[in-house]
This record gives sequence, C-alpha cells and structure tokens, in this order.
Amino acid sequence: MYQEILTAIKEFECIIIHRHSKPDGDAMGSQIGLKKWMNHHFPDKRVFQVGDDAGRFSFMDGSVMDIVPDSCYEGSLVILLDTAVPALISDNRYQLAKKTIRFDHHLYVAKFTDLECVDSTFESCCGLLTDFILNSGYPLTPECALPLYTGMVTDSGRFRYDSTTPRTLRLAAALLEQGFDLNELYRNLYSETIEKMQIKAAFINKIRTLPGNVAFIMTTSEELEKLGMDPFTASRGMVGVMADITGIDTWVNFTQSEEGVLCELRSSKYNIQPIAVKYGGGGHAKASGAVVPDFETAMKMVADLQSLAAD
Repeated sequence: MYQEILTAIKEFECIIIHRHSKPDGDAMGSQIGLKKWMNHHFPDKRVFQVGDDAGRFSFMDGSVMDIVPDSCYEGSLVILLDTAVPALISDNRYQLAKKTIRFDHHLYVAKFTDLECVDSTFESCCGLLTDFILNSGYPLTPECALPLYTGMVTDSGRFRYDSTTPRTLRLAAALLEQGFDLNELYRNLYSETIEKMQIKAAFINKIRTLPGNVAFIMTTSEELEKLGMDPFTASRGMVGVMADITGIDTWVNFTQSEEGVLCELRSSKYNIQPIAVKYGGGGHAKASGAVVPDFETAMKMVADLQSLAAD
C-alpha cells in the first residue's frame, strides 16, 4: 500500500490534506508533518492543508490552514488523516477530488477513500506516517519531524498508553535524530497557568463514580460559560483528570455544546469503541468519542459502560 500511495503522490500536481475537525495533536501533527515533508521533497507540487482552527495547537509552526477555492479540487489528490468516519472530516470538499487516500490508525469502520492505509496497531497517525516516510525513499527532515513527534507523544499519552510498542519508540527515536528542542515542545504542550490548574480542580470536584468501576463528569453550557471554557477544550482536555483514580477502569466526560453532548470515553481495561459506535461515534479500543443529543442519552451510555464489568 505504501508504494501505491507514493505513486499517487508523485502523479498529482495538486495535493490537499484534510484531517478531522476539532484537531488534537495527532491530527495537527500528521497534517503539518506531511505537508512539510512534501514541500521539501516535491517543491514543484502545490500542497495545501485545510480544516478548522488549530485551537490549542496553534503554537505549532505551520498550523495556519490554507484558503483553497473549490476549483483547486478539480483533478487533485486529497489525503485524509487521522479520521475513522466521514462525518468527522473537517471540510467535506474532499469528495470533489479526483483521487482520495486515507492514513488512519483508528479501528476500521468502513471504506470511504480510493486508497486506504488503516492500521490500528499504530499508536498514532503520526506514527503510521513516520513509518510510511521511512519506507518511501524520501528521508525525514527536521521540519517534518517535530510535528510528527508531537502527534506521537500526545496520542500515546507521553508513551504511557498500552498502544505504545517497541516500534513506537523506534519511530520516535528516528524523529528525535532529526534534532529539535524537546524542552520547548513540552513547555507548549504541558505547562499550565494557575488559572488552568484551578479549573482542573473544579472538574475533579465534579467526578461521580458508579458501580462497575465507572466514573463520569457532566458539564452544562452554563457551567462552561462561568469557567470561560469552550466545549471542546473541556471535553477533550478534562477527560484525563479521571485517568488515574484507583479502582476506576472506565471513565467518560460529557460536555454540553451547540452540537449536542460531547462524549469522551476512555478505559484502562475494556474495549469501549463499540459503545462509541453505537452512539454514532468511533475511535480506538480504549479511547473513543461520540456526540449524543442530551444528557438523558448520555446516561444510557453510562449504563452501557457499566455493563462491561458484568460481561
């Protein structure tokens, strides 16, 4: 598959890179890293990246999205990154392209591009892309290595999650060999103001635990307004406060938004991805997401998560 993808990249003069909406470090890292790699090795090609704002990852060099007219999609190649289902793609104009390719590391749901490189044994899409680049004959560069490493370190939970394998560390080492400032990266990723720490404490105080070794947090729009937080930051950013509670195997963060209730599901023990799929979402075996219409539906999801311990 790598060779087919490389052939397609060489064939097209215009390449547009998409990823999922509300990007995390892996989505941004893979998009920026792939674009920088292409710009270095294929300078005559027109390479664009599109999608919504980078959010908290706007500190990354190259995180500003390109403005691309519809006409650019005619005869173009689109590469979709870090996306398991079409509904999550930021900018649905990918359908206008002549050819589409997908790199993804989530559990496979369905085929929706011409060429699909989907491998859930990788801890991150950035890890999969790094492996592709190392096997392409076109070397890594310092410019592409930093964003790819950013995606690997964030999606592996600083190499703590059980998706981390010996291959993960070998690929990370190859990126580090390109040379970049790790201290600066980690300051951008993990340093927090006292105000953010106080907000985190507020979320910790909201944790509820239930039989079945399940924990959850529910946050209303009114609470978010008082905290001065947007729904995505609260949803994705605060699910981790439940990660290391003794006796808790599964946890979920529910955050009210204009789209519905954002659900971030995590487990240290069980495959929670089928439950996310049941509610219209998807993701990894132990880290998935979904959006449900209301908190009543959210509590049905909690009941499903509780049932995992009984099976």
